[in-house]
Amino acid sequence: MKKACKKCKILVKGNECPICKGTSFTNSWKGRIYIHNVEKSEIAQKVGIKVKGEYAIKTS
Repeated sequence: MKKACKKCKILVKGNECPICKGTSFTNSWKGRIYIHNVEKSEIAQKVGIKVKGEYAIKTS
């Protein structure tokens, strides 16, 4: 099961966030969004995503 970084909201399987290098994760997340092209994605620009990947929409 994937977990979400509490800071970046990127979904990961490992023990370190590939974006912020943090180790604070949550298993309580809802919804997901896939960002394939950061430069062309309006959603990525609006929420400040700078790296392509799979993100949780809501974390708790």
